[in-house]
Amino acid sequence: MVGYVDNKEVLLKRLRRAEGQVRGIHRMIEEDTYCIDVLTQVSAATKALESVALALLDDHLSHCVAEASREGGPVADEKLREASAAIARLVRS
Repeated sequence: MVGYVDNKEVLLKRLRRAEGQVRGIHRMIEEDTYCIDVLTQVSAATKALESVALALLDDHLSHCVAEASREGGPVADEKLREASAAIARLVRS
């Protein structure tokens, strides 16, 4: 079972919102909308996706990593490495 199962509908709602924002950006480019207005919408879509990423990370830490930590051993070490790598990717993006 995935860690985000309890928040699945919330995550899907956020993703639909981000998807709509990206479609709006596409339309703005097609309609030659002023650059700053497009950039504002890109920023909003980026924040929406970051919100999803942070929620997924929180769920992963509180479910998958916590469960592996209780088990201990190599599984716990691997889950911690995965979480650390995911955090690093989010920080770099």
